[in-house]
Amino acid sequence: MTVLADVHADHDATMEVRGGREAVAHYGKPERVHRAVRNGVGLIEHVPGVLVVTGEDRVGFVDNAVSNRVPTTDGQGVYALLLNPQGRIETDMYVYNAGERLLVFTPPGEADPLAEEWREKTFIQDVDITVATDDFGVFGVHGPQATEKVASVFVEGTPEDHLSFVRGPMGDAGVTVIRGDAPTGEEGYTVVCAADAARDVFDSLENRGLNAAPFGYRTWEMLTLEAGTPLFETELAGEIPNVLGIRNAVDFEKGCFVGQEVVSRVENRGRPSRRLVGLTVESVPESGAAVFAGDEAVGEITRAGDSPTRGEPVALALVEFDTDGELSVRVDGGEVDAARVELPFVEGSDRSARLPSYPS
Repeated sequence: MTVLADVHADHDATMEVRGGREAVAHYGKPERVHRAVRNGVGLIEHVPGVLVVTGEDRVGFVDNAVSNRVPTTDGQGVYALLLNPQGRIETDMYVYNAGERLLVFTPPGEADPLAEEWREKTFIQDVDITVATDDFGVFGVHGPQATEKVASVFVEGTPEDHLSFVRGPMGDAGVTVIRGDAPTGEEGYTVVCAADAARDVFDSLENRGLNAAPFGYRTWEMLTLEAGTPLFETELAGEIPNVLGIRNAVDFEKGCFVGQEVVSRVENRGRPSRRLVGLTVESVPESGAAVFAGDEAVGEITRAGDSPTRGEPVALALVEFDTDGELSVRVDGGEVDAARVELPFVEGSDRSARLPSYPS
């Protein structure tokens, strides 16, 4: 559940369920709020799953399980994937070294199965894994004025490096401020606090210092679509990382994680069989709609919508790697023209670290 149900109700929020957790879909007029984020700064309550990993072997244990190297230094984080033996993505996550513990943030609904899986593999290692989803408030601050917003209410100063963090007071609450990896294509920060301080922190981020416009997951999904950021629910789940081009999530020189053999084999082959591309289309297709090159089906839409920034429908699609030429997409039983465009769809104040990238 959201830790701010009454606050969102006071804002006339429309709620939805994501991974078993209640979250804000929108506060009304999501397109207007979308433009406010692109032009200034916005605020969202995220509802991730959260694990706390402790014990002397915590770093080595998690490092052996995921696709990227877990930092050994307090104040640093990494974006990583959990893969199955076939190299397909079971979940994505952010792992932060917080001194005597690791904090692991997963998509909604993924923390409990991840904790269960990891507990079965600890054996004699000194590792303790706790699901702490309900213990934290987690807020995203995004937009070209995000740094100014956070600095206006956080006296410790904003962290400089992506996925690094600093701790300090925000009003009367203690918070951790993480510089994000720009999933919206804008400067961005994640602010983490204890659940019982969430109301005060949300108020500080919304109303104190530089104001921020609250937004929900409907706007989040469009912002990340415009930024070319693949998300777990729509693009990542069940795919091989190479296909999605999320090279920031994999250390290809790291030789010890589940699925590494498959990922390395595809990498050494030079290119995957499919790739994630951006399309502009005449009308909005549904997820799963077929993409055609001439009469041949070459892929499918993963996510699409009307871009408030571009003023036209845009889509992400997984297509055969060599797809080229004139394209079309099936919409309402017919075919409409589509054109491939370079990602991101919108150039903001920062670039998403998940922007698809492929070997030349």
